[in-house]
Amino acid sequence: MVNLTSGQWGTLYNVFSFGLISMLACTVYTLVSQSRVLPKYRNALVLSSMVTFIAAYHYYRIFNSFAESSQDGGVMIGTSQGAFNEAYRYVDWILTVPLLLVEVIAVLALAKAAASSLISRLVPASAAMIALGYPGEIATDNGTKILWCVLSTLPFLYILYVLFVELGKSLERQPEGVAATVGRLRLLLIATWGVYPISYLLPIIQETTAENAASSFVGRQIGYTIADVLAKCVFGLTIYKIAKLKSAAEGMKEDH
Repeated sequence: MVNLTSGQWGTLYNVFSFGLISMLACTVYTLVSQSRVLPKYRNALVLSSMVTFIAAYHYYRIFNSFAESSQDGGVMIGTSQGAFNEAYRYVDWILTVPLLLVEVIAVLALAKAAASSLISRLVPASAAMIALGYPGEIATDNGTKILWCVLSTLPFLYILYVLFVELGKSLERQPEGVAATVGRLRLLLIATWGVYPISYLLPIIQETTAENAASSFVGRQIGYTIADVLAKCVFGLTIYKIAKLKSAAEGMKEDH
């Protein structure tokens, strides 16, 4: 049981609500924007809608789990029945992180062989990154947390290599403005994905006391939620921008 102040509890309640409505709003926006890009780029927007819809569902579950695991100012954490279910995040990530990477490939409309090669490497690596992180998330000792954090970092570094080196080779043939936008998209991924390990390691960074346990729990949930909104909503809107740029470069009129 983690004892929260009324301010901490209210903050998390509002943060989870913010995460939920952000995902729903982005889902609606990317769905209704399909006609504003050429048909060949609409799959990327469909993938973006799928990502935020899946995330919205899991934020609904997280929101309910937080309310149901709260009693007398405290939140029950752990793996027992009735405890706050952190696994919802990992189920969400193992579904949405591979889709995020496929979005990038889809919106660039690369040659089939190049796209298949990138997807066949990025999807397994992203799934491995998430799967290797979960044992450390639920571990109770610092050594186990650090071990799984290091193991999870290895596929993350490989993903960065593919995005910056392998994908970079394909950007020279993209329309003006697209390469720069993709560059910012990759930096967004690094910035947002960098928040996750910081939040993940908060229980290790802070001294173990009842007060720090509460602030660590709150900080971790806020960090995860902000990173999710940036990595899914802002990422999806950037994908839409790239689709618009490429559609305009191929002759689609702006009034669409």
